[in-house]
Order: sequence, then C-alpha cells, then structure tokens
Amino acid sequence: MQKLLGASEEDDEEEMDADVKEEDDGHRRQNRGAASGSSNDEFMFQQSSMQDQQVDTPGGSRRSRPVEEKERTKLRERHRRAITARILGGLRRHGNYNLRVRADINDVISALAREAGWVVLPDGTTFPSKSQGTKPAVVAGSSGSHMAPQQSSPPALRVVSSSGLRSPTTELNSCRMKGVFAPTPSPYDLPQTQCSELVGSVNKADGLVGCSVDVINSKQILEIPPNMTEQDFSGTPYVPVYVMLPLGVINMKCELADRDGLLKHLRILKSIQVDGVKVDCWWGIAECHSPQEYNWNGYRQLFQIVRDLNLKIQVLMCFHECGGNVGDDVCIPLPHWVAEIGRTNPDIYFTDREGRRNPECLSWGIDKERVLRGRTALEVYFDYLRSFRIELGEFVEEGVISVVEIGLGPCGELRYPSCPIKHGWRYPGVGEFQCYDKYLLKSLRRAAESRGHPFWGRAPENAGSYNSQPQGTGFFCDGGDYDGLYGRFFLKWYSQVLIDHADRVLSLAKLVFFDSTCIAAKVPDVHWWYRTASHAAELTAGFYNPSNRDGYAEIASTLKKHGATLSFVSGEVQVLNRPDDFSGALGEPEAVAWQVLNAAWDTDTPIARENSLPCHDRVGYNKVLESVKFPNDPDRRHLSSFAYSRLVPALLEGHNLVEFDQFVKKLHGEAVTDHHHHHQQV
Repeated sequence: MQKLLGASEEDDEEEMDADVKEEDDGHRRQNRGAASGSSNDEFMFQQSSMQDQQVDTPGGSRRSRPVEEKERTKLRERHRRAITARILGGLRRHGNYNLRVRADINDVISALAREAGWVVLPDGTTFPSKSQGTKPAVVAGSSGSHMAPQQSSPPALRVVSSSGLRSPTTELNSCRMKGVFAPTPSPYDLPQTQCSELVGSVNKADGLVGCSVDVINSKQILEIPPNMTEQDFSGTPYVPVYVMLPLGVINMKCELADRDGLLKHLRILKSIQVDGVKVDCWWGIAECHSPQEYNWNGYRQLFQIVRDLNLKIQVLMCFHECGGNVGDDVCIPLPHWVAEIGRTNPDIYFTDREGRRNPECLSWGIDKERVLRGRTALEVYFDYLRSFRIELGEFVEEGVISVVEIGLGPCGELRYPSCPIKHGWRYPGVGEFQCYDKYLLKSLRRAAESRGHPFWGRAPENAGSYNSQPQGTGFFCDGGDYDGLYGRFFLKWYSQVLIDHADRVLSLAKLVFFDSTCIAAKVPDVHWWYRTASHAAELTAGFYNPSNRDGYAEIASTLKKHGATLSFVSGEVQVLNRPDDFSGALGEPEAVAWQVLNAAWDTDTPIARENSLPCHDRVGYNKVLESVKFPNDPDRRHLSSFAYSRLVPALLEGHNLVEFDQFVKKLHGEAVTDHHHHHQQV
C-alpha cells in the first residue's frame, strides 16, 4: 500500500513540476483568479467523477489510471494558482503589499513573516529577529537551505556564515553582550517598500517635493490596521521636532521666494507646537558671483520671521549643489566663480575611473591645495562660516539658531559621491570609487610609498562599475581583493581621507561657533549589500565597514572630539528603480541604523535623525516613532532632535495635519487622545 501511495505522490510531483514550467504570465493568472468561483465547483465535480473511475487492484488497493491522475494533478495545480491569485490580489489591494507580478506563495509567506518582525534570508531561511539561539525555520519550497544548530552561547560580534551572509540578528544579539540597547520587533514593522512608491512626487506649482497623497488609500490614512495596537508614548523623553523647509525657499537672488505662503505655513506649524524649522544655507547662493562677496539678505528675512513666531532654527551649511538627486526640485549649482575654475582645472571635482567629473561638490583632495583663487578649500569653507557668524550672529547669540549642521559632501552628507545618478548609477549598484582626480591620486601614491609598496599607489582595477553587484567583481566578491593586503591598504587610505576631511572642517566650524551653538554632521544610511561580507556599497561611499571591521566607530569618535551631533538620515528611499524589497540587494536598513547608533552611544555622541521620505499616514509615523523614541530601552536613551523632511502643502491639509499633530505630541511625550479616527471612516 505504501509503495502504491509513494508512486502516486511521485507522479503528482512530476506532473506538477511540468505544469509549473508552462508559460503563465500575470494576465493569465488574473483571468484564472476571476473565474475561481466556477473553477471551484468544476474541481469538486471532476474530483468526484475521477474517484468513481478508480479501479480495484488485485491486492485490494485503489490506484488511479495514469491519464486520469495527470488530469487531476493539472486541475489541482490550476485551482491552487487561482487561490494564490486571489490572495495576492487582496494583499495588493487591501494591505498595500508591493508583490511582484509573478509572485508565488513563497513571496506571500516571506512578506507576512517580515511584517511579523521575522528575518527572511534569500535562501528562505526564516527566524525571529529577537531570537537568541533560536533554530531557524525554512520557508516551504525553498531549496539549498541549511538548518542552523541551536547555539549554547551568544555568537561573537559580526560573525559571517560560510555562505558569506551575515545575519543582522547576530550583530544585534552580540550588541546586547556589550550592554548596548538593540531593537525589539515593532508592531509597526511593515514591508519597507510600502512607502517607497511614494517617493519623489513633485508639486510643480508650489515648487515643493513631497509624497502624493492620492497614492494612499483613504482608509489607510484614517486608521491603523486593525491588528495593530497603538503604542502610548506619554511620559517618554521630550524630542524636539523640526520641519525642513522647501529647498527653494530662498531664490538665487537670495530673496524669500514666497513670503506670504511661508508665513501661513509657519503659523500652522507653530499652532501644533512644532519646535522649529531646518533651513538649507546654499554656498551657491550666498557667495554666488565673486570670492568673499556674501549676500545673506534672504536668510536674514527668513530668520526674522521664524524668530517673531518664537520658533527655533537648524541651519545646514550646504557646500554642495542642489539638483540631480532624488527629491531635488530646484537647481542650485556651486558658485559661478568656482565653476569657472573647474573649467580650467576639472580636478577640483571628484572623478571616477573613466575620468568623469562630478561638480556636485569639491574633491577633498584640494582641502589644502591653493587652487581656489589663492585659497584652499578649507579656507573657503572657513570664510563662509565666519561670514555667516558675523552677519547673522544676533540669531546665534539669542539662541534662535540651535544647531549648525556642516555640509561635508554630496547632499550635505559625510560620504563620497559614489552613486551619482547623472553618471548612470541605479540602485542597487555597488557604485565606484571616486579618487581619480590628480590630487587624491597624488595622496594615494604618497601613502603607498610611505608604506614601502609604491606599486600600491593606484586604485583597484577589478572593482566593476556603478551598477555591478559584489559577486560580479574580483574586488568585492567573497574572498576578493578587498580583504587582501593591497585591498586593506587602499580601503584604509580611502576611508581615512573621509575622516580627515570631517576632522578638519569640524575643527574650523568649532572655531567659528565657539559658544554654546551646537554643530552637527550628517551621516547617511548606505544599506544595500550590507548582508554580504564586503559591504561593497559602503566601501565605495567611504565607510570601511566590511563584516570583520566596524567602520563607524572612528567617525563617531571624530564627531565626539569636536562636540558635534551625529545627524543620521535614513537612506533606504533615496534610490531609484528599487526592487520590490531589500532581499535582492541583501540590504538591511535597520541593522545599519543600529550599528551607527550604537557607535554613537559608545562614544556618548548626541544623535539627531531625519526621515528621507515624506509620509502622512499613521503607519508611517508609528514606524518613525519606533526609530526615534526607543520605548523598550532600559536606559531611556533618545535623540536630541528629529527633523521631518519636508514641508509640503499636503502635510498641512485636513487629516494629514491631524496625523502630524499627533505625531508631534508623541515625540514630545504627551498623551494623545484618539477619538477622532475610527468614526471618520467612510
């Protein structure tokens, strides 16, 4: 009997495998899903008729004829697909799941597991993100998975598995051994891609960038999903809330672009007790035409309006251009006189392996080179900061300006411009090293000679191109050159140039803002390829953070040295053409965030944070709250401030304003009444 049953099951599997391989595009699946009601009845009828056609074998057992068994197997497979199509349709329509067109049941299980706070690896291995030594499970249907043995003791820090993948849980569990707070799964952990489709919606009329509210289902705006419990943040530490003003609030003539509209919006923000605003101060506007000729008129008018409303100001000193990046809706280039120098000496810009120049910001190779009309780049930055301090000093002395954030690279972030969209980079490419201008190459040759290996004075030749993947390169692949003697030398030099630049500029900023004004530096979240051994995207960005090294500790120490706050910006949505989820790029945004935060906490460096994606719904705000308040932290650690990106008209309209008001109150640690949500449903 067992032999007969076994043969029948093998036939089933063979026929199902053959059937699965048939051409089956999304339209075909949807048609089957639409006809699933009649398909179910047809299936039950044919099932009973097939049972009537079964014959008795001499041994008394019942065995189906091969042809009938084949037809029944195909029908069963079609029925299964129809059910799957309905499940996928419901998840997309009602749950906002961004599942691929040809998704199967494994994709559904993976998405549900991630929502529940579990970790799902690309090979299907699944385990709770808060487990210590829990035996992983395997998603049905996945192959090549290995069951990990139970661990009798917590794993060592930054362990890499034999497959080259590092579990974020391993790192977080090891952090607990050091007495560092690690996150616990949140009831608001939804698939990361829910908000990604909302990025970059541009309101041309107002010149503002934001998220299209029309994309969001009205019910999802008005209420949280019924399976979520609202967390009470009353009594938690007070976190000041700042709202980032539009990029073009000051025009190229250094004038207020829309005084009346701005005043109206600021009054609304004041009414919901927002603490202040964050303003970009553009080098390309204030020192536009000639060296050391500054115009601060528009910023003075803006600061006066903010002061009259009794709001605070965070200032970002922008030594980079605006335009060409995700979310840029205005164009503010570097000063004209700098562009003139660049035409005759293009090596003042970061340069890639093909010799393409990036005029987004100045190369750190000229920090000490007198190539800017007799001044070094450091002197140019210092003169700009000093002019700001002199001309607008009253706002500093009165405490209206609470933070001065120093731009240290592209987008104001401390990183190399390793992933420029203008040069064809698309997520999740590893990017390219940006050290081919003559000044940085000279620095590299000097470092190689001092090491005694002059032939090391070159950049890697096998690191691929902007859109390569780690395993497709000889440098970033598992066991690649990045971990060899030359690779370690190069990456140490490359990352040290970044750290030295931050060290020098922040020391000058501290000289200018010597009083109680807080200075800050922005560190981005480069999360893709985080779960590979090399961390390729971080390496090209200047963060020497492979699986066997902590690349953020020295950055945090440098900021601490100058009393600077670490402003961490989540970069998981600052990408284009992203896949449905992070698994394809082995990304782990939350693990990167916790590594950076723990590095800052280890050095007692204050932390601020800003979101990179505008959101107006309860689920998005709760997700942000979990990353800002740390409600389960026994030490009650919290951020020094939170900057919301960015002020758009939709933020201040109707129920969006109500949601934002509640979000601000929760960040302030106030009690929130929630009586107005559920009865508003249509």
